[in-house]
Amino acid sequence: MERLSGLDASFLYLETPAQLMHVCGVIVLDPGTMPEGYTFGGFRAEIDRRVRDVPEFTRRLRRVPLGLDHPIWVHDRHFDIDRHVHRLALPSPGGKAELAELTGHLAGLPLDRSRPLWEMWVIEGYESDRVVVFMKMHHATVDGVSGSNLLSHLCSLEADAPPMTGAARLQPVREPGQGELLGRAIVNTVTRPLNVVRLAAPSAQLVTRTIGRVRAGTAMAAPFSAPRTSFNGTITGRRAIALADLPIADIREVKSATGTTVNDVVLAVAGGALRAYLLDRGELPSSSLLATVPVSVREESRHSGGANKVSALFAKLGTDTEDPLERLWDLAERNKNAKEHHQAISADSLQDWAEFAAPRTFGLAVRAYAGLRLPEKHPVVHNLVISNVPGPPVPLYFMGARIEGLYPLGPVFHGAGLNITVMSNNGQVHVGIIACQESMPDVADLVRRFPVELAALKAAVVAEETPIPIKRARRKKAASSGGSRAAER
Repeated sequence: MERLSGLDASFLYLETPAQLMHVCGVIVLDPGTMPEGYTFGGFRAEIDRRVRDVPEFTRRLRRVPLGLDHPIWVHDRHFDIDRHVHRLALPSPGGKAELAELTGHLAGLPLDRSRPLWEMWVIEGYESDRVVVFMKMHHATVDGVSGSNLLSHLCSLEADAPPMTGAARLQPVREPGQGELLGRAIVNTVTRPLNVVRLAAPSAQLVTRTIGRVRAGTAMAAPFSAPRTSFNGTITGRRAIALADLPIADIREVKSATGTTVNDVVLAVAGGALRAYLLDRGELPSSSLLATVPVSVREESRHSGGANKVSALFAKLGTDTEDPLERLWDLAERNKNAKEHHQAISADSLQDWAEFAAPRTFGLAVRAYAGLRLPEKHPVVHNLVISNVPGPPVPLYFMGARIEGLYPLGPVFHGAGLNITVMSNNGQVHVGIIACQESMPDVADLVRRFPVELAALKAAVVAEETPIPIKRARRKKAASSGGSRAAER
């Protein structure tokens, strides 16, 4: 038995028919590398063999009586692979448009909470001879990093090699009775006020330090300061998906030449793509879009349990800046401040406070929030979520089939109906975009702009006559002088 952490459970409470809290992945495979060739029956049987002893694939939820505490995970004694792995075929011509339409439909279907919270759809007929695996797992089970780690149970470094991570045999675990669950829930409820007192002092100190950073101009961007766009409102349950590929060599070239980071370059490219998309529609706000960027705190967290070990920072994407190089420089400087600000926050702050999420109250509040269309009536918290998930630098094989594309897709929320997630894989950066279909019906138009923006950024670096480190130093000096003069006045 394992109790869900407050943060894991929060993703259950946040879920509604319109706000689905599963994460998805589109995995494009070349079945020609499979030692014994591809058949759906053999493919499914091998998946069954590999997931049988992995808890994340074979556990289901069990509610606590009266909803007094977060649910627990218990082993599904009736686990059946046929309820999780399904077979489909794309209609002709079986290209990107057909794949996007089908996966968008599948992403809008909720997971069955009476079973382990994952599904795979094996899609045949993509680009004639490719097989695509569309995978869904609930966010209560995985975050970006743990989701990548789970893939190691299904992938190998060679087509005929065993999985990179072998699972230990699951040991039988006694499932608690209703009385035991109720007793533990009552104890947790009674001791909860003591934990509030323990967290109050550090949180108050954080507020004081944040005010100091705001006065010094070194604080990260603030929530509720985002401009409103067409994808910032109440969402529906329909999803639209689009995919793109970027050469990681070009991203690293820009990174090295400008003294920035890979994440800076990715955010700058996303900002340029969003700027062009909104400009063509006459919707570009005068101020920059604001993104929430999830940050893994797995290495710093003191908690041993829980699937989600994340925090978040807010980043302005520079959509109000036309020049791609200026956008990157400004974004890199703001990101530096945001990272320093974020490091001053306890790695477990979000997880600790999430423990106080009440199952019934939280769920009712989310439904009321959507039903009253409140996302359209208060200032925009953030415009979208952008995640950068590190992936393998070498070729991987999924059940013996070589992975050609690995596109992650996160959830979308009321008030922020767009999610962009990127993942590196064997020399490529795969871009997965998912949106509420009503909020952004032409998501393919947005994803087409990512390679264009990266090319423009690379061209700007090449065309720069003044050595970039020198020019950046001059800009910083000029900005510092301007700040000093303003302070004197």
